[in-house]
Amino acid sequence: MESKEKIKTMTGINNGFLHILINLALLAVTLGLMIYGIAYEIGWTAPLDALLWCLWALHLGGFMVIQPNHARVLTFFGRYVGTVRQNGFFWLNPLYTKKKISLRADNMDVEPIKVNDRNGNPIMIGLVLVWKVEDTYRACFDVEASSYNSFVAVQSDSALRKVASLYAYDNLEDLNEVTLRNGGDEINRRLEAEIRKHLEIAGIEVIEARINYLAYAQEIASVMLKRQQAEAIIAAREKIVEGAVSMVDMALKKLTADHVVDMDEERKAAMVSNLMVVLCGDEGPSPVINTGSLY
Repeated sequence: MESKEKIKTMTGINNGFLHILINLALLAVTLGLMIYGIAYEIGWTAPLDALLWCLWALHLGGFMVIQPNHARVLTFFGRYVGTVRQNGFFWLNPLYTKKKISLRADNMDVEPIKVNDRNGNPIMIGLVLVWKVEDTYRACFDVEASSYNSFVAVQSDSALRKVASLYAYDNLEDLNEVTLRNGGDEINRRLEAEIRKHLEIAGIEVIEARINYLAYAQEIASVMLKRQQAEAIIAAREKIVEGAVSMVDMALKKLTADHVVDMDEERKAAMVSNLMVVLCGDEGPSPVINTGSLY
């Protein structure tokens, strides 16, 4: 649905400096007529002078100054007239109600909330949101304008909960899986799109949304840390064993090819055992020197 702001054409906006001259001229005529009536004791000038004073005061209420990145939403006795986004000094119908609205970018740091990830693990997650008002009609009339921050905060919280529930916090078993921890830009893009959908009703443009806090909830943090450490140790052991097997295989082939020593299967098994202990052990080996026979 196209916004009413986009199809509304503003008319009746005039240069404010020109109307200052008109206002001063009207003031001069009013004062002159009042002085003339008092000086010559002419009674009929009093009602006319009162009318001119009213016109002068009414005309004075039509002046409007719009700063950069601000706008005025105009209504006429409850009917939407249009939005003025031009910056400068203007005069328009003084009977219009002029509502000031900021078009500047604003940011919000959404405090970390507790939510369950895809695997049901409770996590703490927070975000930083940069936004601004794009559609002034929706911002003024489709939501309560006095509670922008509250509306943005609640909708951002809802979008964050939804996105967090779609991904696992982490997955060391499948390194190619997108998770909250390694998703990076992809997660932020998904979050930005979800927040934009929630804030569209308010005419708010989402400039940027990104996760700025991510951790396991306190009640499972220590357990999950041990789990991560165990998985990391297992993964490291797998690499160590894989490398050790490769090195033992290379050593046996090298010894055989260079005819350094001839070994039967029993000797090869003993050598493989010793090399695996040396290569896979957590601590350095303590060598035992054999001064007798090989057996």
